[in-house]
Parts: sequence; structure tokens; C-alpha cells
Amino acid sequence: MNEQNLRAELVRITKQLDAQGLSHGTSGNFSVRYGEGFLITPSGFGAEGLSIDDIVFVHLSGQATGRWQPSSEWLFHRDIYHERPEFGAIVHTHSNAATSLACLRRDIPPFHYMLALLGGNSLRCARYATFGTQALSDNALLAMKDRKACLLANHGMIAAGGDLAEAFKYTIEVENLSELYLRALSVGEPVLLTEAEFFDAQRQFAGYGKPKQ
Repeated sequence: MNEQNLRAELVRITKQLDAQGLSHGTSGNFSVRYGEGFLITPSGFGAEGLSIDDIVFVHLSGQATGRWQPSSEWLFHRDIYHERPEFGAIVHTHSNAATSLACLRRDIPPFHYMLALLGGNSLRCARYATFGTQALSDNALLAMKDRKACLLANHGMIAAGGDLAEAFKYTIEVENLSELYLRALSVGEPVLLTEAEFFDAQRQFAGYGKPKQ
């Protein structure tokens, strides 16, 4: 996509996340890799009234270009793009179930095979750090090692994918798994899959969502 199309896609995803209740008010931020940096939603903006001209470009050096300041969370977007070249888009939300679980500072263990879609047998919760800081970015990178998503303690969640559509899909999966895990915890400790059972599920995902050979 060219820059204008990517800006339009960011605006569309922002509005879709808001419409589905996955992002609230001005919380959360979304970005897509572009050129020598990335396009990101501006600081203090929600879905309402957001236009393509409001989107900010941030170079990997940290220099921002646009009429608004970039999201206060731009640091972890920059660092994830720098460290994980396979990712082309990042979604950060304060969705209800994921944020509730993050406030418990709990990882999601292998209670359900759909965790394999996110890259491993757990969804880690990054250690707490103040929003917008390098410490938060460092903690998020550690929690996302070999993963496509993580929780942020007392904060929210991050999901990343090859493009915005994939990052959006993983965001929905994180929220769904968080809600299922919270419901299971409300009546007891879920029975976890064994290492062998989870490995079998991971093998099944090798062809998941891919064209027929």
C-alpha cells in the first residue's frame, strides 16, 4: 500500500476497534510500518473525528512528522519494529478482558490450544512500568519474545502481525482468550494441556488459514 492507503487503513482499524468495544475513548494506539519508520495514531485522539491527515509518521530514529504529537506509546512501537522485522503492524488496546487479566499480573497458561496462534504455549504478562517509558518498551519486548502478543501489567495488551488485518485478528484472539481464562478462573483452576497435547495443536496450526497447496 502507498502512504495514503496505509493512513486510511489505520483510521478504518481505529474505528473498527472502537465499534467492537475493543478500544475505548482515547486509550490505545495503532501503527503500521512504512518506509524507514511507521505511521501511528496521534496522542490524545480516539476514533471519533480521526482523519488520515491526523496520522503521524515516526522515523525509527524517533523523529516525528505531522501536525500532532505521536501517541505517547510510540517508543514500544518503534522498538518492536526495530527488533522484530517480521511485524508490519501493531495494535495496543485497553480491551476489557485483557486489561482485567493484566491487572492481576497473570500470564495465560496453556489452558486452550488457540494460544498456539499467538506463537507459544503461553501469553506472557509484561512487568509493570509507567506508560510511555523506555522501561515499558523493554518489558514488552521481553514478554513478546517468540510471541505475537502480550499483556501489559495494570495497563492493557499488545498484538503484532504482518499487516493490520493480522494484528487485528490477533487482538481479537487475545481478548477472547483473556475472557475465557477469566471465566474459567471464576469457578476454579483450568486444567492445562500437557506439553505433548499442545505440541500436537501447534503442528495442526502449520497450515491454519493458508491456501490449499
